[in-house]
Amino acid sequence: MAQAVTELYPGSKLAIGPPIENGFYYDIALPEPIKEEDLERIEGRMRELAALAQPIVRRVAGDREEARRIILEECTLGQGKETALYKLLLLEAVPEGEEVSFYDQQAQGHRFIDLCRGPHVENTSEIEHFKLMSIAGAYWRGDSSNEQLTRIYGTAFESAEELAQHLEFLEEAKRRDHRVLGRELGLFMFSQTVGQGLALWLPKGATMRAVLEDFLKDEQLRRGYDPVVTPHIGSIKLYEKSGHILTYRQKMFPFMEDEEKETFILKPMNCPFHIEIYRSSLRSYRELPIRYAEFGTVYRYEQSGELAGMLRVRGFTQDDAHIFCAPEQLLAEFKSVVDIMMTVLKKLGLEEYRVRLGTRDPSDTKYVGHDENWRQAESAIVEACEELGLAYELSPGDAAFYGPKLDLIIRDALRREWQMGTVQVDYNLPERFELEYIGEDGKPHRPVMIHRAPFGSLERMIGLLTEQYAGAFPFWLAPVQVTVLPIADRHNDYAQQVKDDLVSTGVRCSVDDRRETLGKKIRENQGQKVPYMLVLGDRDIEAGTVSVRSREEGDLGAMAVEAFRARLG
Repeated sequence: MAQAVTELYPGSKLAIGPPIENGFYYDIALPEPIKEEDLERIEGRMRELAALAQPIVRRVAGDREEARRIILEECTLGQGKETALYKLLLLEAVPEGEEVSFYDQQAQGHRFIDLCRGPHVENTSEIEHFKLMSIAGAYWRGDSSNEQLTRIYGTAFESAEELAQHLEFLEEAKRRDHRVLGRELGLFMFSQTVGQGLALWLPKGATMRAVLEDFLKDEQLRRGYDPVVTPHIGSIKLYEKSGHILTYRQKMFPFMEDEEKETFILKPMNCPFHIEIYRSSLRSYRELPIRYAEFGTVYRYEQSGELAGMLRVRGFTQDDAHIFCAPEQLLAEFKSVVDIMMTVLKKLGLEEYRVRLGTRDPSDTKYVGHDENWRQAESAIVEACEELGLAYELSPGDAAFYGPKLDLIIRDALRREWQMGTVQVDYNLPERFELEYIGEDGKPHRPVMIHRAPFGSLERMIGLLTEQYAGAFPFWLAPVQVTVLPIADRHNDYAQQVKDDLVSTGVRCSVDDRRETLGKKIRENQGQKVPYMLVLGDRDIEAGTVSVRSREEGDLGAMAVEAFRARLG
C-alpha cells in the first residue's frame, strides 16, 4: 500500500505502518488531501504491484550511519530528502545496539524500500485478498501539537472466503452501530456546539439510563450500600494527595483558578471524594464495612481521534462505589462485589465473559505504595477467584496505579471483546489519606478500600447494549415497551384509556395517534423496535380488547387488556 501511495502521490512522507487486529494502517503526510473514493484507485495500483511478484528482500544496516544513508538515498526514491523526515525520526528512536532492518521490493522497473522490523512474505504476489477500508486523521506520535497525518486503514486475509466473511462481519457491525441506532431510536446525540465527546441524552435514552440506575440502586440497597453525591469539581489538593496528579495528569482537563488563586479540576474519578466522606468522622470497627455508592459523572480528556460515540467519551457517569473494610473482611467483601457483577451480567444478558486479573509490573514506575501492600492485595484477589471457582488469567502491568484489579471482559454478539465491570483492591489510598478506624482493642487501625463499578459507565454500557441487541432491547430495558395504535381518531379516547391502565402498573407506554395510515404507523414503530404494538379499532372498543403485535412473535390476535397485562408479568 505504501508503495502504491508513493507512486500515485509523489512527495508523500511515510511515517508508521503497523499491523493491527484484523488489518493494518499506515500514517502518511500526503502532498494533497485524499477522500474515501480515492481508496479504490490506490487499491487498484496495489493489485498491479502484487501481480509483479516483487521479491521482498531483508537488508540490515551495518551501523547507524549506513541506516541513515539508506533512508536519505534509497527510501526517498528520488522524491526529495524531505520525504525521509519521519523515517529519520523513527531511526533516532531505535535503541542503541539494536539492529536496523529494511525491506526492499523491486521488479520490472518498480522499487520500494522501507525501514521496518518485519518479518514479511517472500514476494508481493503472496498478498491477494485485501481491501482498503477507510481513512482518518492521526497526529504524529499521537501528540496534537504535532503535524496531523492521513491514516489509511486496510485489511488482508489468507483466502477470499475469509475476506468475504470479515466484510460481512463489518456490514453487520455497521447495522448494529450504536451511533446510528442511537440517533434513529432517539436515545442520544452529540453536538459540535456542545463539544466533542459530550453526550446529550434524549428522552428515550434518559429513560433507559434511569432503568439501569434503578435496577442497580435497588440491588445495592439490598446489599447494604449507602448512596452519596459529590461535586463535579474539586480542589487540586485532593488529587495531589491521592496521587492522581502525578499518574493521571494527561487525562485531566485544564485546571481552573478562583479569585483567591485556589486551583480546581474537573474530577477524573470519584474515589477521593468518598474518602473525604469516610474521613469526616471517627470510625469504629462496628461500622465496617462502609459501602458508599454514587452514579458520579467524571471527566477525562480523550484526544479527539480516540473518541468513539458512547464507547469513548470525555464526560461519563460511573456506577461507582467504594467499600471501606477491615483487612479480615476483605475476602468476603470482594466475593460479594464479584457476585453483584455476575448478577448484572445475567440481567443484561451478557453471560459470555472471561476474567482478567491486572497485577503490578514491578519494573514500571507508575505504581505507588509498598511492596507488602501489593502482595496482600494481589493475594486477596487470587484467593477470592479460587474460592468462587472463577477461571482467570493474570495480566501483569494492567493494575491501577494504586492497586490490582479484576476485570470482566465480555464478548458481544459480534464476538468482540469489551472490558465491562471492574473491582480493585487498594491498600495505598487509605495510607496516603491516613484513614483509620478504632478496632475492638481500642487502638487505631487502617482499613482497606475496594473500588468497584459493575457497569463501568452508563454511556459505554448503553452504547454496548445498543449494539448487542441491535436496538431491539429486552422488554424490561426498552425505553418504550408498548405503543398503542388507534386506527382512526374515534378510537383515540379508548387508546388513551388503555395507555393509562398500563402506565398505572408501571409499563412504559405511548399512544401513536398521528393522522397516518395504520400501515405506516406499524412500519415506523417496528423501525423503533417497540416490543409490543396494540392496534385498536371498533371491534376492540366493543369487546374491551386489544389486537396485539409482538416484536418477537408477530400477530398474537385480540385479547382482553387484563390478559395482555398479565402476559407482561
